[in-house]
Amino acid sequence: MANGTFAEMLLDRAGDDHPGLLFEDASYTWAEVVLEARGRAGLLASFGPPPGAPGRPWHVGVLLENVPEYVFWIGGAALAGATVVGVNPTRRGDELAADIRHTDCDLIVTDSAHAALLDGLDTGVPDDRVLRVDSEAYAARLPGEPAEPARVAPGDRLLLLFTSGSTGAPKAVACGQGRLAAIARNAERMSITRDSVTYIAMPLFHGNALMANLAMAVHAGATVAMRRKFSASGFLPDVRRYGVTYFNYVGRALAYILATPERPDDADNPLCALFGTEASAQDMARFSARFGCRIIEGYGSSEGAISIQKTPDTPPDALGVPPQGMEVAVLDPATGRECPPARFGPDGGLLNPGEAIGEIVGLNVAAAFEGYYNNPEADAERVRDGKYWSGDLGYRDADGFFYFAGRGNDRLRVDSENFAAAPVERILSCWEPVVMCAVYPVPDPRTGDQVMAALELGGPFDPDAFTAFLAGRRDLGTKWAPRFVRIVESMPLTATGKVDKRPLRRARWDVSGDGAVWWRPGRGLAYEPLTAGRAEAISAEFRANGRSHVLTAL
Repeated sequence: MANGTFAEMLLDRAGDDHPGLLFEDASYTWAEVVLEARGRAGLLASFGPPPGAPGRPWHVGVLLENVPEYVFWIGGAALAGATVVGVNPTRRGDELAADIRHTDCDLIVTDSAHAALLDGLDTGVPDDRVLRVDSEAYAARLPGEPAEPARVAPGDRLLLLFTSGSTGAPKAVACGQGRLAAIARNAERMSITRDSVTYIAMPLFHGNALMANLAMAVHAGATVAMRRKFSASGFLPDVRRYGVTYFNYVGRALAYILATPERPDDADNPLCALFGTEASAQDMARFSARFGCRIIEGYGSSEGAISIQKTPDTPPDALGVPPQGMEVAVLDPATGRECPPARFGPDGGLLNPGEAIGEIVGLNVAAAFEGYYNNPEADAERVRDGKYWSGDLGYRDADGFFYFAGRGNDRLRVDSENFAAAPVERILSCWEPVVMCAVYPVPDPRTGDQVMAALELGGPFDPDAFTAFLAGRRDLGTKWAPRFVRIVESMPLTATGKVDKRPLRRARWDVSGDGAVWWRPGRGLAYEPLTAGRAEAISAEFRANGRSHVLTAL
């Protein structure tokens, strides 16, 4: 088959007795996976025609952890011409109900544990179309004869994937049969072959697990080993148990694995390659050395319009370059003009962040963006003047290599100097005790911002050692040293493992919650504990300067 759709790609595995899916003590060949998928397509057909608007396919909300049923329903939707909505199980209450209503789910596939999250919520889905996969009624409803595949086209929508929500309300990204099939054909570039064993521990409701693992494994006929949810301590035992050769990650997964106790035999494992986004250069180097594998880091998103990949000559902290034929630039969002190239000092520090940092924009890729579901305002924000505006900050050096500088709201303005959070985070992550860090703006009592950092550490915070570290960094900008430092037991994360800065920004310098706050009251780098009295005095400065509104607006 030409494999123009993901359904065709899946059907190529119909007679394949190679191991396809490993989960806990269960094992399925690819032929069995396809058969199970056809059974879910048949179950869907038993409900009759889609109840939505004319021409709209079934929207199947899947509210599950990473379990085989999730894979079967993705396959079943592909073969039935339906759309799977990946419902985020970490959402709660009205937000969870709003996600389901917004995506017009006609059916919800869940289990008894997750079904309890729906109690009392107005999801718009009748009770008889909420299927609990661990119930006897569900098993009895599965058809004895698998359904014949429907006729589907590359443009048919297969997935609605919510964005991570790390910078605002999640949006449902559309992914068609053709786009997922095209992504799957990157398997060889990611070192995935038929002999590979890929490991899915990132959540299946997010594009990273589907696009950077499952789809490519289907194309290559590789074996997929799957875990319910990511566990740093369970990572290496799973790798050895299943013979894992490839792992996809997102966010801070590598940092958490590196924080587990190191053993002399860590490199005794079958891992060959990892692919992911947003790991620091330091973590990538440490992980590769410790576990003896190659790391392929890239820039991309569920929207799929822009991709940037490392090449052998890419500088350690850079994202890399876009593929041939893809035109990407860094533009000033206010003027639309291209930002000047980045200039670096002898220590590698960025000398001109104010002019070099702008938004990463695809100049000829807007057509690749399939849009957000039922959200024309968000579509218009992404596509303007025929260009795709990523919403991410970045800069580019004179050799054309791109660097990530943070999300769109990760820009700070301190004493009239503009800079982004990511370069500061890269520096702080080099301090040995740091497991994870986040840098974000908090308001200044008079104007602009002050720098605040949240640090998750492998031990107690030593303010003198931190001061010495900052003083020794020649690449630390004159305005970049954090005014406030919050020590957190664990960094707040989105369901996809990305740092969620929203609760940190809301907490500001509040000392009543968990975690100690330190601050430097003077122009030097000496830090001292922030007391409740001093925190209230800072808030009083806002009131005295008529800026109380900026506190309530966070």
